[in-house]
Amino acid sequence: MDHPGSRRLKYLRKHLIGLGVVLLGAALLLWFLPARWVMPWLEPKLHGLRLQQVQGLLWDGRAGQVVAADGRVLGQMQWHMSRSALLGRLQMHLDFDGPQLAFSGGMQRLPDDQVAWREVNLRAELAVLDPYMKSPLGQPRGELQLKIDHALLQGGWPLQLQAQAHWQHAVMHTRSGDVALGELEWQAQAQGAVIQAQVHDDGNGPLHANGRLQLSPLGWRLDATLRPRQTDPALRRWLAGLGTPAADGSVHIQRSGGLAGTLPAPPSK
Repeated sequence: MDHPGSRRLKYLRKHLIGLGVVLLGAALLLWFLPARWVMPWLEPKLHGLRLQQVQGLLWDGRAGQVVAADGRVLGQMQWHMSRSALLGRLQMHLDFDGPQLAFSGGMQRLPDDQVAWREVNLRAELAVLDPYMKSPLGQPRGELQLKIDHALLQGGWPLQLQAQAHWQHAVMHTRSGDVALGELEWQAQAQGAVIQAQVHDDGNGPLHANGRLQLSPLGWRLDATLRPRQTDPALRRWLAGLGTPAADGSVHIQRSGGLAGTLPAPPSK
C-alpha cells in the first residue's frame, strides 16, 4: 500500500511534468510563431495600413504588399526582430521598398521610454505629402534622400541626432506653376534635446540658400537668407511671399516661436 506522502509526490511530479510540457510547447510556439497569426492584433496599431501576402515568422517576416487605408499599394516590407523581445528588449531592423517611398533602419527600445535608431536611410517622392501639406507657398516636389547615422528619441523627440538630407530637383508646386529651387542640402545635429540644422544649396542652382534652424521642445528659431541667382520671375515672386526682397532680390528670414530665448546662441557663421 502506497504511503500518502508517496502518492502526493507522484501526483505533484505528474503535474509538474504536464506543466513543463505546456511551457515547452508555448515556448516553441513563440519561437516559431507565424507572422500571419499576429496580424489581427497588429493591424489596429498601424493607423489604417494593412499588411498583405504575409510570409515567414514573427521574428523574420515579409509582407508582399503594404496597403494604405484608401487601397493604394505602397510597397513591400521585410523585418527582422530579435527574440530578446520576449524578455522586453526589443531590437528590430526594417526594410520597406515602394515606388514613392523606401526606408531601412535599425531600432532598439531602451529604458526610460527611449528609442535608438541607427543607419537609417529614407528616399521619398515628396508628392506623397500632398494630402498632408497645405501651404500658400506651395507643395514640395522632387526627391528627398535622408540619412540618419544615429538618433536617440524620448517621447518621439530627438535627444541626440546626426543626420543629413538632400532635396534633389527641389520644386515648389504653386497655383501659378512650378518654382524650381535646385539642389538643397541639410545637416542636423542634436545634443541635450536641442536640434541645430543648417541648410544650403549646391552652389549651381537657381536659388542661393544659407540658413540655420534651432529647435527644442520649448521653442524654435530660424535665420536664413535666400537669393535668386537668375532673373526667374516665378522664383522672385515666390521669394516675395516669404518677406520683403532687398535690392539684389534676396530675402532675409528671421522667425522664432515658443520660448526661443531659452535656446543657446547659434554658432557664428
